[in-house]
Amino acid sequence: MLAVGLGECGRHWVGGMLPQVPEVQLAGCVDVDPAALDVAVERLGVPAGRCFTSLAAALAATAPDAVLVATTLPGHVPVARAALESGCHILLEKPFAPSLAEAQELVALAERRGLVLMVSQNYRFFPAARAAADLVRGGTLGAPHEVQVDFRHGATAPPGVGHRRLAQPLLLDMAIHHLDLLRLLLGREATRVSCEAWNPRWSGFAGPPAAVSAIRFGDDLLASYRGSWLGRGPHTQWAGEWRIGFEAGEAWWTSRRSMHDAGGDRLVVWRPGCDVEELELPAEGPIDRAGCLAAFAAAVRTGARPESSGRDNLASLALSLATVESATRGVPVAIDEVGSW
Repeated sequence: MLAVGLGECGRHWVGGMLPQVPEVQLAGCVDVDPAALDVAVERLGVPAGRCFTSLAAALAATAPDAVLVATTLPGHVPVARAALESGCHILLEKPFAPSLAEAQELVALAERRGLVLMVSQNYRFFPAARAAADLVRGGTLGAPHEVQVDFRHGATAPPGVGHRRLAQPLLLDMAIHHLDLLRLLLGREATRVSCEAWNPRWSGFAGPPAAVSAIRFGDDLLASYRGSWLGRGPHTQWAGEWRIGFEAGEAWWTSRRSMHDAGGDRLVVWRPGCDVEELELPAEGPIDRAGCLAAFAAAVRTGARPESSGRDNLASLALSLATVESATRGVPVAIDEVGSW
């Protein structure tokens, strides 16, 4: 696998995730910034001869089976397109693409060439998220009618750096995880979203770091989402805190205390007249980005479409873009207004 983009995210992939999936071997690293490659050599032990500032040169020299795209968002589409045209399978960091049309272009190209295209939605690969989705699908509490999601965290970068520079830092950089988890949890697609986002003068963010959304999944299910990068009190875990209302009970869950750590994952169920029950979580394989990588490797090996394939992730991207559109325009937005997929 050729890793493209050696910022903090790319270094985490190369140094922390690839070693957890032995069938994936690092072919080389690409970054337009030579200093980023120097860091990869010094800190991660990547051989200098396998570091490139040109994607074309790296593809020619290493002939990889697959490419990991961990660049900033503007690089996602051009890098993935070039790699697909070279016959490489693609594992792509979220968010998928700047627009639905560009994402659809990549999906179509991958399908024409018979290549795997997967978006890394790593919050799916934690035990509590999987168990909560199984609880919904199992139907033991009846149908869900309401979901409440709360995410609170302090900013992870100083002013002017990273996600603080984005026009919609919370919705594009963070909420995409929670919106994608809603789709995993409910097994159905959103139909309409109404979102308000705001930015206090003192925040240090270029765009709104806080938002509140109401997301319709048809006429019988509503999800509310409250997210903030301005947490000054206790933080939630990275997946947030979730409360699901069912016909015959209620469930609460949380996940992803930190990278590599599922120790904070919990799923609790209430049934009328019964004691509170904390459910045992599945002991699964690799978690977080390593879970994505293992699923990607299996898809390449077997030819099966992976979870969070590019095709599937179009719906998560559409929901994210509709949420941004609603926050920008100040009106409710039907998901199909941003395009069909």
